[in-house]
Amino acid sequence: MKKITVTVTLKKGVLDPQGKAISGALHSLGFAGVGDVHVGKLITLEVPDDTPDAALKEMCEKLLANPVIEDYTIGIAENRCCAA
Repeated sequence: MKKITVTVTLKKGVLDPQGKAISGALHSLGFAGVGDVHVGKLITLEVPDDTPDAALKEMCEKLLANPVIEDYTIGIAENRCCAA
């Protein structure tokens, strides 16, 4: 089995109210140097090693992302030893 990550974000030009709220909160906390903030989601999947890229793309377009308003990237999950 291999671990796959799918990162889903809103397309440019789509209103991101969560990003705006976070940006405003960071500025009010004194982090004035922060620019645009965009909120997305990270999905981790465990799939068989021989899963074709086309099947992963189909999963994204049918369920994991809304291709009308969201972009997505597919990658290999990194093993991380420590959490923050």
